[in-house]
Amino acid sequence: MELDKMMNGHCEKRTEEDGFDALENIPEREEFLPNKTDGKKEAKFTDFVGKTSFGMSIFNLSNAIMGSGILGLAYAMSNTGIMLFVILIVLIAILSAYSIHLLLKSAGVVGIRAYEQLGYRAFGATGKVIAACVITIHNIGAMSSYLFIVKMELPAVIKGLLDKETNDEWYVYGSNLIIIVSICVILPLALMRHLGYLGYTSGFSLSCMFFFLIAVIYKKFVIACSSEHPSISTNTTTMPTFTTTHPPADYTHNDTCKAELITLTPQAAYTIPILAFAFVCHPEVLPIYTELKNPSKKRMQNVANISILAMFIMYLLTAIFGYLTFYGGVKDELLKNYSTNDTLMLCVRLAVLVAVTLTVPVVLFPIRRAVQQLLFPDKPFHWVRHIAIAVILLIFVNILVIFVPDIKEIFGVIAMFAALGFLFMVMSITSIIIQWVSGGNKVGGH
Repeated sequence: MELDKMMNGHCEKRTEEDGFDALENIPEREEFLPNKTDGKKEAKFTDFVGKTSFGMSIFNLSNAIMGSGILGLAYAMSNTGIMLFVILIVLIAILSAYSIHLLLKSAGVVGIRAYEQLGYRAFGATGKVIAACVITIHNIGAMSSYLFIVKMELPAVIKGLLDKETNDEWYVYGSNLIIIVSICVILPLALMRHLGYLGYTSGFSLSCMFFFLIAVIYKKFVIACSSEHPSISTNTTTMPTFTTTHPPADYTHNDTCKAELITLTPQAAYTIPILAFAFVCHPEVLPIYTELKNPSKKRMQNVANISILAMFIMYLLTAIFGYLTFYGGVKDELLKNYSTNDTLMLCVRLAVLVAVTLTVPVVLFPIRRAVQQLLFPDKPFHWVRHIAIAVILLIFVNILVIFVPDIKEIFGVIAMFAALGFLFMVMSITSIIIQWVSGGNKVGGH
């Protein structure tokens, strides 16, 4: 009897000590949130063996992170100064990596790698619908913004490369070009069965952005800035073949060639949104995690950390060299500062457009996954359904981009659903805290 009491006391003590680390050591398939399947076996859309390599996963996630926001980073630095910008971008990169850590931890606790099923496990059918809708609308907004850039920039690039005035030809109309790009480039890539197959195009997309970075660094040592006169001219002794780069319209005598370490302008309010959107990749995290070969939370976190670090370095170098080229005269989109008669920068513009275009299929995959989770959760894979969803999505996005006159309307829709996503996050955290307070020592309802 004494021995039994000693053993029982020892077990109770161990239970109390281990209780603090119970959540950390839960196996990936053990459930933490209540099961809302009503006695039915829950369909898990993502139950298949991932085959995407570690490197390809990094390419895909880096491509999801990389976006048109890189063009506005030099402008953001000009409004905050170098030191303040560096502090902000470091903090946002760390927060982005940590938020992915929390996302992977949540997915591991409930054993599900689909946002819609996480929403269902937390809030039932309503949570599933909200999660799917937020991801769908957010990514449709991202696709629209990318195609809008193609619509606005590709005609100018074509005119510049052809070196002639062609205002009436069919191939310089933005609406025609986005339809051609969607059919010839985006749709074939979007028809891939698995996201991992896009690793090669994601790698090429990153190469295009690396070319953009090299050009920005090179131009820093070619373009001379004069504080005595409000003009920026090419150093003809270094590179005589390049033409004069005209100053931006709002470039004044107050704009000097002095770099500010810390400064605050009225436009500094745009810095946080620019930096925050620069690291947005969360809708693609779980789909990439699902297709990762030999998946584990640690392995996927390494994919995220490497991707964020690589993009952080590229972002920082682009911002610094772009800012040190034009200083206070840098425009909200860096490429606008360079001459349209510069052949090198026309090629850079084309490379950026290629990179943006190749990002669209990566963004489309989570939308299709969300639609399938909502409408066909119990259905096996079928090519007709797979293709039909992609075609319908591209048709809808093309119509949106063709008829929306300004990209600000598209970003307005994105901002609205970003607010909805933030509200959903607050609800989720509140619910989890309430469960911890009311029964925090119970895991999985046991």
